[in-house]
Amino acid sequence: MTSQVKRIESINKMAVFDEFSWDSSVKNNCGGIAEFKGINILYGRNYSGKTTLSRIFRAMETGELTGKFENNSFVVSFGNQIKVTQESLANYRGTIRVFNEDFVRENLRFINDPEESIEAFAILGEDNNKLNREVERLEAEIGSDDDEKFTGLFAELRDSMQKLERANRDYEIAQKKFKDQLSRKATDSEIGIKYQSDLFGDQNYNITKLRADIERVKGANYVQPNCDEISQSKNLIQAETLDSISPQNIPSFRFLSLVARTEAKVDQQISNSEKIEELVKNSLLNRWVEKGIALHENNRDRCGFCNNIISKNRWNELEKHFDEESVKFAKEIEDLIEAINEERTAVELFRERIPSKERFYSIFHEKIDSLGHNLKDSTRSYLNSLDKLTEQLIKRKNNLFDRLSFQNPDDVSENLLAVCEKYEYVKTQNNEYTNSLGSGRIEAQETLRLNEVERFLIEIGYEDQISWIEELRVNLEEVNQTHGDIYNEIEMKKALIERKKSELNDESKGATKVNEYLETYFENRFLTLQSIQDDVDGESPEYSRFEVIRNDKKAYNLSEGECRLIAFCYFIAKLADTITKDSKPIIWIDDPVSSLDSNHIFFVYSLIEAQIVNGDDFSQLFVSTHNLEFLKYLKWLNNTHGKDKKGYFVVVRQNGTSTLSLMPEYLKKFVTEFNYLFDQIYKCSKIEIVDDTNHSTYFNFANNARKFLEVYLYYKYPDKGRCKETLRAFFGEDLSATLVNRVINEYSHSTGTLERRTTPMEPSEAKQIAIQILKTLRQRDYDQYKALLNSIGVGQNSV
Repeated sequence: MTSQVKRIESINKMAVFDEFSWDSSVKNNCGGIAEFKGINILYGRNYSGKTTLSRIFRAMETGELTGKFENNSFVVSFGNQIKVTQESLANYRGTIRVFNEDFVRENLRFINDPEESIEAFAILGEDNNKLNREVERLEAEIGSDDDEKFTGLFAELRDSMQKLERANRDYEIAQKKFKDQLSRKATDSEIGIKYQSDLFGDQNYNITKLRADIERVKGANYVQPNCDEISQSKNLIQAETLDSISPQNIPSFRFLSLVARTEAKVDQQISNSEKIEELVKNSLLNRWVEKGIALHENNRDRCGFCNNIISKNRWNELEKHFDEESVKFAKEIEDLIEAINEERTAVELFRERIPSKERFYSIFHEKIDSLGHNLKDSTRSYLNSLDKLTEQLIKRKNNLFDRLSFQNPDDVSENLLAVCEKYEYVKTQNNEYTNSLGSGRIEAQETLRLNEVERFLIEIGYEDQISWIEELRVNLEEVNQTHGDIYNEIEMKKALIERKKSELNDESKGATKVNEYLETYFENRFLTLQSIQDDVDGESPEYSRFEVIRNDKKAYNLSEGECRLIAFCYFIAKLADTITKDSKPIIWIDDPVSSLDSNHIFFVYSLIEAQIVNGDDFSQLFVSTHNLEFLKYLKWLNNTHGKDKKGYFVVVRQNGTSTLSLMPEYLKKFVTEFNYLFDQIYKCSKIEIVDDTNHSTYFNFANNARKFLEVYLYYKYPDKGRCKETLRAFFGEDLSATLVNRVINEYSHSTGTLERRTTPMEPSEAKQIAIQILKTLRQRDYDQYKALLNSIGVGQNSV
């Protein structure tokens, strides 16, 4: 007899169960730790975690935990001091049978795929000499896997396993070596690209990025940089960012205008009438006299040189000689000389303000040197030409009355302008280079990095390693395929042996037993199970299966309720198969009445009572349900063979996690939802502070209050239906009816505003409404109020 389960000591990270502790949760009113009994009834709403509990027991049945759980754990303790965990499933030797969704999915595949059938099982059987001989032949072909002597296919499997281990080891070593080389190149502190970010540009470089760079280097579009490109990239990376150079105003270069003006002045004729002939003929004397007039401007009587009297007549002659035309002409020459000097100054100033070569990046130095020479030569030539203009003007000024032959100097203004414009263009290029230096550095670093990756691939013999690893992989696949073929052949022959052995039994009686339950307990004469034997290549039948038959044809489009009935009858019948019978298993039945009506719910209970409880062919029974009507029937279960002690438990989901605890007394005594809803309203009226222990009661208050009032008021005012008038009839015409209506509509249905779904009700408001409901119920229907309080185990004067 299988030892009984006493506790589920802990459950961690399994669906809605996380950090569950039996000793902390399953306690009686005195604080003592409870245990499972011979018959155990568990109640919990949908999605509370009942199926997860059943999967723990099914894992002990099959040796494998179904469902996608990560880092999960559980501990189940038995009466014989044995403990089973998720890691010791294979060591558990007890017999457990579980009815849940996993059982249905694995054994009754037709429910999800109408073309599938049902796993057959045998109840009774008889020997068959032919089948026995076939089994012996297959067993001989499989051979022995004894440690001292391997024979048959097992010997071949051992040899192939050794080859597989060697092939796998060689492949892993080659892969590890290759990966280690990549890892070092990517992140090693000495040679890794990651730690040379100033040169290669990525402080977060890793092996994934190296693999991507390898793909780029091996791509058809990659071109290896030459030595000059590598040198330029390094120089660019090391280059210091320079300040921008402001533009200069290029001189206007009025050379042609100055030439024209100079030529006009040099060739201009001055009138000789009333001129002093001596002065006209002697330019030096003329200049000397002209300066003397200026010196005698304040003393016109005596000569400052000889102290002789200067006559008035002499002054008149001098004034006529140096008349307005002469003075103006001399002044115009001086102004023109000044204009030429200004042009000279502008050109010299431009040259002086040319920035030094150090303010330009090295890539422009060659241009700057060339432009410097050109500017120097062009400037010198231009200034020489200006000097020639000045010389001719000075010569003419010294000979005001003699026309001169104009000598046209070389015009280099266009050359000089071109040089100046090139200077400004190089400045612009230099400034733009500063702006693009950031992206240029990135490109330069990428160039150097990819070149380094290519060098690395050559160094490690990348192509040879890839080819070698691929050869090892192909070899591993071939060896693995051979090993798999041998293993599959063994498994196929084992399965064939099992099918041959199963043919020694009579599967048809398993189908007959299911049909008996369907007809006896559910009065279903339309659906039956039929054992089907398939022929393979005209040979004798190799295996059996069950199919659902309706009106002598394979049944399709079964309702959910019909599927549920067939599945449960199949499970009950399978408890008598050749493997389970007389083993006294632990039986766990998970929510068997889903999608069934009231009559079928009672029949499910009757089947459990008659075939399991009264039959006493079990060591322990667990039944879970979300249905209060079914819970009412389960309370009637009474075993006459010493297992009449029943345990009552509830599975509760709160704040996203579930827990298991003893069933409240009121739920054990009164199993209607009406009592439960009243209990939740009463608890809400007592909440002072919302915390993890009562958050679910407060959060679900609006739904619970709405459902309670709908049931209660419907029977109190059957002529009114569900409407605001019903609330007014019960609560009166004051504000109470309006407040209650707002809560049970807005917070229960989100009526009128979407925000109600995201904004919970204030705890004080929930408590106020709960108190108002209880107060009105006590005033309007005291007997009902008193009975409800008694049903949940609370004194009459508590509110």
